[in-house]
Amino acid sequence: MPIDLKDKRKTGGTITERRSIADRKILTDRAAATKEKASALNHTLASRNSDPSIAIPTRVGVNLGDYEYLKKQILSITGVDLNAYKEAQMKRRIDQLITKKRLRDYGEYIQLLKTDRDVLEEFLNHFTINVSEFYRNPDQWEFMDSTVIPLLIQRYGKNLKIWSAACSTGDEPYSLVMALSKYIPLNQIRIYATDIDKTILAKAKRGLYDEKSISGVPKEFRDKYFRKMTGKEMDAVEMIGNSDPVATLKTAYAISDEIKSRVTFKQANLLEAKDYPKDYHMIVCRNVLIYFTEDAKDEVFRRFHDTLVHEGILFIGSTEQITGYQDMHYGRKNSFFYERLD
Repeated sequence: MPIDLKDKRKTGGTITERRSIADRKILTDRAAATKEKASALNHTLASRNSDPSIAIPTRVGVNLGDYEYLKKQILSITGVDLNAYKEAQMKRRIDQLITKKRLRDYGEYIQLLKTDRDVLEEFLNHFTINVSEFYRNPDQWEFMDSTVIPLLIQRYGKNLKIWSAACSTGDEPYSLVMALSKYIPLNQIRIYATDIDKTILAKAKRGLYDEKSISGVPKEFRDKYFRKMTGKEMDAVEMIGNSDPVATLKTAYAISDEIKSRVTFKQANLLEAKDYPKDYHMIVCRNVLIYFTEDAKDEVFRRFHDTLVHEGILFIGSTEQITGYQDMHYGRKNSFFYERLD
């Protein structure tokens, strides 16, 4: 989902992490202690994938300061392949979790991931980028409304197959339903929405949002499809996962079942070829791939190409572009919309 890299308040600091002075002192003390232990054991910490601000102790047979070791363990435990993500960003996010829990090293964190379901859930929530709003970047939605949707209907009729990839809390697929409803009867609209995070998908299916999330919804849709919940209803809302801001609010807005029923949610990993559907008329995947390596990003774009029908549309985010899109057999409609050409 879209992330405004210029507004750290919107991202919760996930792009540029800042540690407090106290945390820095803790890290410095631990670094000194671990260097002494490493020296006593006659080991040298691998530096090629280590953050110099966090030194990690060594245990017999396994260098727990080695990010390669951590990546293998994460893959085994969660199925998430960190090799496909930009190392500096992902390592910073993981190191932040380790620091927050006052753990000594990657080994302790790995053990927690294996034995504590809450810690595993926290990792997946922290690892995935769940920033979303309805109709985010309204000028792009205006172009889709005025140009892309009519073009799709002209080419393929009204029974469109649309995939919202990395859909987060559901803001985007629900926005798609409302946008399409101006042209297509609701009972004909079907959106396939996927995300790697099961907890986030549960929140998407629930369909509750704070006022900020729905601030960009056109008034006609907000009045028609959103209902402000009562205090008693909010008291009955159950928390999903360890972090669920909506469940702690005094008020929230529930999206109507008319809209919710048009979206099918499913867990899927963009790095797994088996999770890609076939013959779709449009794919919406916005500001997620900025965290992928260039090779992984190119592979996803190629798989999107194979998922689309001829002249199908790919809608990406404002922080992304497809480098060498002609070589991948895409044409560009504008900065954020591409079409499959072959």
